[in-house]
Amino acid sequence: MAAASAVSVLLVAAERNRWHRLPSLLLPPRFPGLFRTWVWRQRTMKYTTTTGRNITKVLIANRGEIACRVMRTARKLGVQSVAVYSEADRNSMHVDMADEAYSIGPAPSQQSYLSMEKIIQVAKTSAAQAIHPGYGFLSENMEFAELCKQEGIIFIGPPPSAIRDMGIKSTSKSIMAAAGVPVVEGYHGEDQSDQCLKEHAGRIGYPVMIKAVRGGGGKGMRIVRSEQEFQEQLESARREAKKSFNDDAVLIEKFVDTPRHVEVQVFGDHHGNAVYLFERDCSVQRRHQKIIEEAPAPGIKPEVRKKLGEAAVRAAKAVNYVGAGTVEFIMDSKHNFYFMEMNTRLQVEHPVTEMITGTDLVEWQLRIAAGEKIPLSQEEITLQGHAFEARIYAEDPSNNFMPGAGPLVHLSTPRADPSTRIETGVRQGDEVSVHYDPMIAKLVVWAADRQAALTKLRYSLRQYNIIGLHTNIDFLLNLSGHPEFEAGNVHTDFIPQHHKELLLSRKAAAKESLCQAALGLILKEKAMTDAFTLRAHDVAIAVTYNHDGSYSMQIEDKTFQVLGDLYSEEDCTYLKCSVNGVASKAKLIILENTIYLFSKEGSIEIDIPVPKYLSSVSSEGTQGGPLAPMTGTIEKVFVKAGDKVKAGDSLMVMIAMKMEHTIKAPKDGTIKKVFYREGAQANRHTPLVEFEEEESDKRESE
Repeated sequence: MAAASAVSVLLVAAERNRWHRLPSLLLPPRFPGLFRTWVWRQRTMKYTTTTGRNITKVLIANRGEIACRVMRTARKLGVQSVAVYSEADRNSMHVDMADEAYSIGPAPSQQSYLSMEKIIQVAKTSAAQAIHPGYGFLSENMEFAELCKQEGIIFIGPPPSAIRDMGIKSTSKSIMAAAGVPVVEGYHGEDQSDQCLKEHAGRIGYPVMIKAVRGGGGKGMRIVRSEQEFQEQLESARREAKKSFNDDAVLIEKFVDTPRHVEVQVFGDHHGNAVYLFERDCSVQRRHQKIIEEAPAPGIKPEVRKKLGEAAVRAAKAVNYVGAGTVEFIMDSKHNFYFMEMNTRLQVEHPVTEMITGTDLVEWQLRIAAGEKIPLSQEEITLQGHAFEARIYAEDPSNNFMPGAGPLVHLSTPRADPSTRIETGVRQGDEVSVHYDPMIAKLVVWAADRQAALTKLRYSLRQYNIIGLHTNIDFLLNLSGHPEFEAGNVHTDFIPQHHKELLLSRKAAAKESLCQAALGLILKEKAMTDAFTLRAHDVAIAVTYNHDGSYSMQIEDKTFQVLGDLYSEEDCTYLKCSVNGVASKAKLIILENTIYLFSKEGSIEIDIPVPKYLSSVSSEGTQGGPLAPMTGTIEKVFVKAGDKVKAGDSLMVMIAMKMEHTIKAPKDGTIKKVFYREGAQANRHTPLVEFEEEESDKRESE
């Protein structure tokens, strides 16, 4: 059958509501999902006009990448978008994308994005019929959903009762057990005394997990491996939970060793229908937060996939769920699974589900919020191909994934196409703010099978080039290329288990790389003298110009013959280079005193030395004391001048970029001075305390 006639037959069938009976082989692999969306619009248009809940303007109560994501779908549907922004986000991408934008206060989220009253007022002023909360901030706040209801504004999410029941983990466990969904052994009671929690941890047996009863995203979560560390971890979990969710109640659960984190995308509507859109594997994490996700989960048999989906639908129906939600499970090595929690919102990783089902989940959210039915029955939702999402963060993997703020001096990305998505809320020149989450973007790829998708992911990561701050891109390349990851042997301890291979300390640049950098600098600066000496990484590079256009470069006891030139492509400069006959290609950027090379092996930074008097302060701080790892707020101070401390003792706690950081003593010694009080702001790399080492430690260091 010719392609044109096949499409004609499909269109006729669609008009008769019989399109789903036709063989999917008539269409290319990525076409059926897109076709379903078209059919749905034709079949469900009547719901919008009969329910009286037509949405023509939506306020997005969020920022960054997810705000931009919602706006793109709103624009596609002809729905106007309203942005809100803090003072720190005045010039941000989501503000520029919106049809209207309103300032809602200072940078701290408590005074802006978490201010329910301000957001409701903007909705009224702008005449928005609905509010999309995105994820984080107010997305799982029962009080906000209830306030929207009282004000006659559509909350694009589940009813407040579902948020309440699923948002409190202790309550959700009881509901799930009653609904026949398997749960993990634990304590979910109301007695929050230290002694009660400690006794239950002992009864359950270490290791245990302490979890905040509200929220998610790894906030207020700690693994406790022994009774000795229980109290410190409990207090830390409570502080972080209070800061993130304004509730420091916790629960205790048995910690399943080397589990997988498998979650199921569910959708419900106002008509009592619920479906699942298959599962995602989000096992590979750091700091209990996801870093790479994929759909479907590798190695899952069809019968297990069906059981997972059906359990997730039972969970959704148990709380009369409406809209997009995610039911998260812990899975052991035998593929037994246990309910962990339900996220009553759109997940960060929802694009991988969209890629394998050919759906637009934000469009589903908007239409179901307007009263329409779920467009497809369970049998009509099909799984095609494989998708990965890699989260690109402003963080330093070599420093315990410490997040960092700063400018995006240079930013270039792979080209977007139907199988490659760049989900971001920043542009070159923007700043990653210290006040919010450090995620820069999500790179999402799709292919016909897992290996092809993994190859495409690595190819695209090499094209994602950032200068101005530390990122995890090279780490993601190492991770996605690890043999165990390629084999699909993933679990939540994957990064700690393979720490040595994934987090190798940065080695001195190879001599061949130094030659590339030297050639790039010469060609860029057009330095054509016959002979001169460069220095990079404290290594001398003696350069001699040969009259055939090549260069001889002497590095220590080895000579390299180097030849190449520069060329431009899509506003970028590339270096085509041959070192001793081995050809290579790399993107070349020279900024201030650093040469950056981006190639298929990853990125290389080569510093051009600067005089010592211009060097920054020693990383060891004042008198060997610790420095602030980033700009943030001093949440807790445990020491005062004159206190004697041991190596590893907690000195203070900082809150920065939505995370809690405990600052510990580097050695035994005495605190001479504490530079900051609780509540004060400390800038990155500033000394926090003046620290005097013990005499024995001093003599050893000398």
